Amino acid sequence: MFLTMVSERHENEFVIMVMDQAGWHIAAGLEVPANMRLVFLPPYSPEINPAEHIWDTLRENTVGNTVFGSLDAADKALSEGLLSLELDPPKMQSLTGFDWITSISLKAN
Repeated sequence: MFLTMVSERHENEFVIMVMDQAGWHIAAGLEVPANMRLVFLPPYSPEINPAEHIWDTLRENTVGNTVFGSLDAADKALSEGLLSLELDPPKMQSLTGFDWITSISLKAN
């Protein structure tokens, strides 16, 4: 469902989704949309995982040292922080555009 949602939200773009090798990321029945390519990180490599940089930024600028009155309030703050990053492509690229990602061939496997 998540891959479909991302694919539809970025229907006019080609999405490279970088993921760790958690069991649910490599499930045999996983359907990858045509406008998306999955790239798997080597095991035990959080330092090269672009998502870690996104979470660090959210902790620093959005939710760090904050006590929320409810789970809904925390969810709202995280959603607003993620939307802010989504609407700032240069910022997102500076956080996640590692050389090994930006040089990936877009050819089908």
